Amino acid sequence: MQCALHAAGLCYSCQWIDKPYTQQLQDKHQDLERLLSGLPVETWLKTVSSEQSAFRNKAKMVISGSVERPVLGLPLKDGVAVDLCDCPLYPPSMRDAFPLLKQFIQRAGLTPYNVERRRGELKFILLTQSRLDDGLMLRFVLRSEVKLQQLRDALPWLQQLLPQLRVISANIQPIHMAVLEGEQEIMLTQQQALEEHFNEIPLFVRPRSFFQTNPEVAEKLYATAQEWVAELNIRNMWDLFCGVGGFGLHCASTSKIRLTGIEISAEAIECAKRSAQAIGLEDIHFDALDSTQFAESKFQQDIPELVLVNPPRRGIGAELCRYLSQMAPDYIIYSSCNPQTMAKDIRQLTGYRIIKVQPFDMFPHTAHYEVLTLLQRQ
Repeated sequence: MQCALHAAGLCYSCQWIDKPYTQQLQDKHQDLERLLSGLPVETWLKTVSSEQSAFRNKAKMVISGSVERPVLGLPLKDGVAVDLCDCPLYPPSMRDAFPLLKQFIQRAGLTPYNVERRRGELKFILLTQSRLDDGLMLRFVLRSEVKLQQLRDALPWLQQLLPQLRVISANIQPIHMAVLEGEQEIMLTQQQALEEHFNEIPLFVRPRSFFQTNPEVAEKLYATAQEWVAELNIRNMWDLFCGVGGFGLHCASTSKIRLTGIEISAEAIECAKRSAQAIGLEDIHFDALDSTQFAESKFQQDIPELVLVNPPRRGIGAELCRYLSQMAPDYIIYSSCNPQTMAKDIRQLTGYRIIKVQPFDMFPHTAHYEVLTLLQRQ
């Protein structure tokens, strides 16, 4: 993949862009082998590859410049704002929307936030696209509600030019820190969730819900977990850190499984419940709880045959590893976006062996990757 921004030394997000893609895949596989060294792996599966460009469904744009000439992209670098609107990681349909968003900023008078001066209102624009119908979810991250009415007044113009806009919201983030979003989310459209389909499973994403940024590879990741679980012939599973329910819903949709999904985000849980209702799943239960506290509360009560965990980058941690080791479910499936913390956690899961492991290249041109690991109690 060629990138003018990288060639000009303006953006280094894709650290491996100059490395041949086959070498990228090989290096990631070797990194995983290194991290799991000393842990016998029964079966190594081939790394699932990705498209090399136009694979992202989400843009997180820092807003800088001025009202008259807004810049969407990276923070100031040596006094120069780096515009990412032509980044080849975004599909053409998203890149086509960026110029209209710049015009909207001008039209609505949304002053870009200046970090050094601590002045201005618009901090970020977050844009998410669904492959289902090219629908878009647009979020404006503002310092305060000062410009909110101006934003509302200008929205009909934007909606007319971008009819694929389904969900629009304003997030209020008043803190002068590198924090992406605040606690207050103000919905500006009647529709409050963006619908996406993976493997014919409907998934719903609200503004503050986590969702994978590479839908093609994420679809393969969920399908692989679905296949692994179907082969185990289990009847009861937990899906911890379940997000909007992607893993659990895939597994329960093809097997008669009693599913319990746990996620701390109430918004994400509402999305998971909506998906379950849409596909007619009944023997499931989703709750907005802390996964570690949930596991502790259920210790030695109704132990599932399988626990699937999909934690954030920090991993599941020593406490949950201890609970799972003591509970001793027959199987654990660990999905991770940070193989380093996953390897650390697996070493703390006593009494388990690795049956199979498969990397997924969710983040081409970087050192990051996703991995799915199946463990069985010895």
